[in-house]
Amino acid sequence: MDQRRSECRFRLIPVFTDNLLKSMTITTKNNLLDSFLSQVPNHTSFSEMRAFSKDFLEKNGLPAAKEEEYKFTAITKKLEKAIDDFSLAKKTDLSSDLIKSHLFDGFEGDLLVFNNGNFEKEFSSISNIGYNLSLISESKPDLLGKIANKERDPFVALNNASFEDGVYLKVLKNQKVENPILFLFLNQANHGQVINSRILIEVEDNAEVTFLENSISLGDEVYFSNEVTEIKVGKNTQVHYNRLQNESKNAITVNNSETDIHRDAVFTSVVISISGDMVRNNLSLNLLDSGCEGNMYGLYLLNGKTHVDNHTNVDHTKPHAQSNELYKGIMADSSRGVFNGKIFVRQDAQKTNAFQQNNNILLSEDAIVNTKPQLEIWADDVKCSHGCTTGQLDEEALFYLRARGLGKDQAKGFLLYAFAGEVMEKIADEAFRTHVINLVESRLGSNF
Repeated sequence: MDQRRSECRFRLIPVFTDNLLKSMTITTKNNLLDSFLSQVPNHTSFSEMRAFSKDFLEKNGLPAAKEEEYKFTAITKKLEKAIDDFSLAKKTDLSSDLIKSHLFDGFEGDLLVFNNGNFEKEFSSISNIGYNLSLISESKPDLLGKIANKERDPFVALNNASFEDGVYLKVLKNQKVENPILFLFLNQANHGQVINSRILIEVEDNAEVTFLENSISLGDEVYFSNEVTEIKVGKNTQVHYNRLQNESKNAITVNNSETDIHRDAVFTSVVISISGDMVRNNLSLNLLDSGCEGNMYGLYLLNGKTHVDNHTNVDHTKPHAQSNELYKGIMADSSRGVFNGKIFVRQDAQKTNAFQQNNNILLSEDAIVNTKPQLEIWADDVKCSHGCTTGQLDEEALFYLRARGLGKDQAKGFLLYAFAGEVMEKIADEAFRTHVINLVESRLGSNF
């Protein structure tokens, strides 16, 4: 393993403190944050949450270069360099034909369209079969801001302070939503604008639902997208959340998604990252009761100078729960991948079963990956494992395929597709899975 290009650390810590769950590292105030906060309008809804978040930002600032959680992803520096002065993005002109052109083949389900982060009811298709949908400002749910932790990541606080509105989706008790619900984010901001997106989902007991999310850029301007998604998964529920990130090479994105999982529930997340300038994904699963299960799968397929950072947290708090995590990366050109996965097993979480793995392939001398899987265990009756690998394509496998008549590029594409396929097969919706496979095959040159 090339130590200049890959880092892999492991820890086993015998004592617990809640402070370990927080990013208690150095942050800094800066002109960038001052510029942003000066643009934030005075909101009347959720004023207490907004005031606390703004105060937190003024005291702590955005992540500094020396902060441990952001040491491989200098997003504050990237924003300072790319954007002179912030302004909040507003709705732009959309049409039914434009939206239709960005739907993948075979999609059958409900559609929620977001225009620069703002919900567009006019262009959405909402059945309300098995669920209720409303604006956050209309329903004022108590859950808002209670799941996503502003102290874990300053960009949650930034969203709290500045989002104008969002959607609150409640899947009703004992309901199985047959068709998937697609969140379609269409971003066409002007240079330097900020897109704030906010989604709050509550899945009540004994329900089943599949969510799809697709983020697409309609232009090439530099913009900053800051999304927060909070999900409450009730008892004995089945929830799938599949996310595709395919924005422009100039898009700077932070995505904070946090989920509370209750007794006997199963939550499965799949994140596919294909394009963007700098992308930071913070995904946290809180396993709050016995018998629950959290699954996290990710694929980052990078070229050019794309930078994608996946930070994951799994918090086991009660006994007889399990988690599975598999992230895979393929990096070409001068791209960079970062994986930092944390599994916490608290003292009461006996009989925990937790698995974590991160595998990476580097296709060029200039590609870089930094990987750091972590276990922090305070229980003594558990089954936990983690690991990481970084390397190049198997030359013997390439030779084997070429000896059977395949060209070099086609053989290479076959091997890379086989590597990526283990994650893509976890996508719950067949049409969405086919769409992702087609995008990946096109990128890898393995159309067959």
